Amino acid sequence: MKQVDGTECLTAGDSRPPGQEFHTVPAASERTLAPGYIHLGVSKGIVPTLCELGVDPDPVIRAAGLDPRLFDDEMSVIPFAVVGRLYTLCVARSGCAHFGLLVGRRASTLSLGLVGRLMRHSHTIGDAVRALVSNLSVQDRAVVPSLTSRDGTALLTFATYQVESRNVEQILDAAVGVTVNILRTLCGSDWRPGEVLLPRAAPADQAPYRHHFRAPVRFNRESASIVFPARDLERRVAGADPMMRALLEERISQMKGRPGCEFSDDVRRLMRTRLTSHRCSADDTAERLAMHRRTLSRRLKDGGLGYRGITNEVRFEIARQLLQHTTVPLGEIAAALGYSEASAFTRAFRRWSGRTPTAWRSEGHCE
Repeated sequence: MKQVDGTECLTAGDSRPPGQEFHTVPAASERTLAPGYIHLGVSKGIVPTLCELGVDPDPVIRAAGLDPRLFDDEMSVIPFAVVGRLYTLCVARSGCAHFGLLVGRRASTLSLGLVGRLMRHSHTIGDAVRALVSNLSVQDRAVVPSLTSRDGTALLTFATYQVESRNVEQILDAAVGVTVNILRTLCGSDWRPGEVLLPRAAPADQAPYRHHFRAPVRFNRESASIVFPARDLERRVAGADPMMRALLEERISQMKGRPGCEFSDDVRRLMRTRLTSHRCSADDTAERLAMHRRTLSRRLKDGGLGYRGITNEVRFEIARQLLQHTTVPLGEIAAALGYSEASAFTRAFRRWSGRTPTAWRSEGHCE
């Protein structure tokens, strides 16, 4: 066996083309995930979805650099960037522009492992959603959720961070799709959101989205969000077992307490959900992490990083995603990232990339 970036690669006894390596990480429900890695979870539905669309899944999975045997276990650990490459191939081979949505439609609370089980045994819908927000990192270190509630409306938002992927929009479609499934399981099959927001260009066929969500779907948005009445957060979860909930909370707490997660990654996760709401000052971030501002600065400095540098990295990530996957105007992107004028955003983007945002978008850039 050969170690490659924390994964194992087969070196004999497989049928891959010469020179090609497959990521083949053993199932590890108790493993502390590294930044940028995920448990297969929801994406296990890629195989049956390809089959349903008449595509043999094994060649597609191998072309992405993965061992098809990974898909036997939803707790297999794989790099998020490789998952993005796989979704790109799935869309190309199947011709289905809403492939991610089909994958998400197949998934359930079981697809989120311990986190999904904790949601199922939470006291209220609000507790279940907060459990997802607080603990998804044990399942997925590349997608981060957040919950906000204002004026009687709740927004459950998903974002990706510190990743480069050609099909982030497909992965976010899947994330939103499965979360609506979970909320219907907890609230009742007749539950529906008020609306769904997606950070992707509107597809030619929007019917599959309307059919699954049973609500208005708004494309070309700054984030992937499920919008619903805040009063739903107070609804009780039928059949929740308090003893099971306590056991799951303890087990997840033990996993989160294990070494292996970088402090700077926790800061990035928090920043990724709060930067576009302009609530990510160093003081605000330190407060959210229950530490003094100086402690935050010192811990980042110990890792060779600064708060402003991480902020600019996250701004650059958000900007690239919106430029690549949506038609959101530059002025709106600039405002979302906290710039008073589009010209200031343009100057910053040129410093980061060597190109203007308009040039980046026109080139269809993807690294």
